[in-house]
Amino acid sequence: MLILLAAVFTLHIIGIILLLVATIDNAWWATNNMVTDVWARWIQQDGVWNYTDLPTGSHYPQNYLQAVQASSVLACIFSILGIFVFVAQLFTLNKGQRFTISGIFQLLACLCIMIAASIYTDRFHIDEKFGWYGHSFILAWISFALTFISSIIYFVLRKKTA
Repeated sequence: MLILLAAVFTLHIIGIILLLVATIDNAWWATNNMVTDVWARWIQQDGVWNYTDLPTGSHYPQNYLQAVQASSVLACIFSILGIFVFVAQLFTLNKGQRFTISGIFQLLACLCIMIAASIYTDRFHIDEKFGWYGHSFILAWISFALTFISSIIYFVLRKKTA
């Protein structure tokens, strides 16, 4: 059981790291001379990367952008809270009740990052012919899968320890 708990803890930590990188790093959309994330845009001019604000207008709606930003940050917060609750539950709750709250936090993190990545997919860069989704966007989807698997494992562990 100790090895299983260590594996779940490791999976949770990997999920947190991927969520943080996906939220903070600057590569949700990329072209040969431009990289965009949910916070800013970096444009390469004369071999130097310059920080610029995100564009405004109908092709970059601010309300959807704020929803992506908020959902990404909430996913990080829920997942970090989930790991602290996991450790606290190991020492305080009775068997059968241990991993429910951790599983709920991970499920909330999973839903938040799924909402962020889905909105970004549906609302941004629709008409752009050149460019591709960057590694942060891909990490957001991978962290969605990891947090979902982690939440399922927490719920299954709750049943096993009962």
